[in-house]
Amino acid sequence: MKSFISRWETLEWDDISLRIHSKTAADVERALNASRPGPEDLMALLSPAAEAWLEPMAQKARQLTRQRFGHAVNLFVPLYLSNLCANDCTYCGFSMSNRIRRKTLNADEIKRECAAIRAMGFDQLLLVTGEHQTKVGMDYFRQHLPAIRACFSSLMMEVQPLAEEEYAELKTLGLDGVLVYQETYHSAVYSQHHLKGNKQDFFFRLETPDRLGRAGIDKIGLGALIGLSDSWRTDCFMMGEHLLWLQKNYWQSRYSVAFPRLRPCAGGIQPASLMNEAQLVQAICAFRLFAPEVEQSLSTRESPQFRDRVVPLAINTISAFSKTQPGGYAEQQTELEQFSPHDNRHPQEVANALMKAGLQPVWKDWDSYLGRVSQ
Repeated sequence: MKSFISRWETLEWDDISLRIHSKTAADVERALNASRPGPEDLMALLSPAAEAWLEPMAQKARQLTRQRFGHAVNLFVPLYLSNLCANDCTYCGFSMSNRIRRKTLNADEIKRECAAIRAMGFDQLLLVTGEHQTKVGMDYFRQHLPAIRACFSSLMMEVQPLAEEEYAELKTLGLDGVLVYQETYHSAVYSQHHLKGNKQDFFFRLETPDRLGRAGIDKIGLGALIGLSDSWRTDCFMMGEHLLWLQKNYWQSRYSVAFPRLRPCAGGIQPASLMNEAQLVQAICAFRLFAPEVEQSLSTRESPQFRDRVVPLAINTISAFSKTQPGGYAEQQTELEQFSPHDNRHPQEVANALMKAGLQPVWKDWDSYLGRVSQ
């Protein structure tokens, strides 16, 4: 069966970059007025020419968001289970070459972390690990996933890419969704930043959402790490092409997109391209116009002030009070983190800011009696 690789091979990076930068104000206006924008329209909306159209883009994005999602904004929190990693990546605090203390949570520690998270009101959880197949792989997930799932109504994962049959098995253990960010769609740049380990395999990672779709995972999250390549516009466009492919071939799944910008971390690199806040708003609004039904997420990588301004425009899901290290909630570990969050507000402060903006914070996404697997 074909995967997105067959489409990716037809997309020439430099050609796409030139086409994006050649878009005119007339192209942007045409994209704004399109009833269903296509790839050429997405190019226009991501182009430098569209920066002058940010206000009308934002107004239309807000309108589409209210039409499709009402005023609800889902709140979730990441639980970092382990910072063990067998990869060496230039931009990540968990990279195997970084001399940080390593920790993997055991059953008792996981139980304490889940209790601390539930005490803050969260009922939607994202499990995160470094990529270590032997010590934090399927055996570890089989051992701990059922107990974690019993504590939360919605469970997602952001871990190393797995095989289709492994995703299908995790679904039976209560997994609802998987985030798998490609980091960059430029294969040569990808190779420059992934120096050792399984993550060096660009194409295995690129095919991961296809395996998720075939396994019947309910929600699939895409993202590009902004600043890794020298063109955030081209990376975002490639993600749009990826989204189109998945929607066409695995229409039963739901999708989300995110635009994480590089944040400081141990041994981290300087971004190859800078996306300022106005440009991040541009990308968020462009994707709302391009894919009105797709969920958009904004993490604590961004500042409180920025998140409060932008969430009402097009964001459906946000994290709050994120701790990016194992034991961050119950034990208050700090030296083990993957990156430094920017928005450190308590969850209730974030919820209050949403309500002040006329939005409805949603702490719980689903009840098990409505049909999800429950342990």
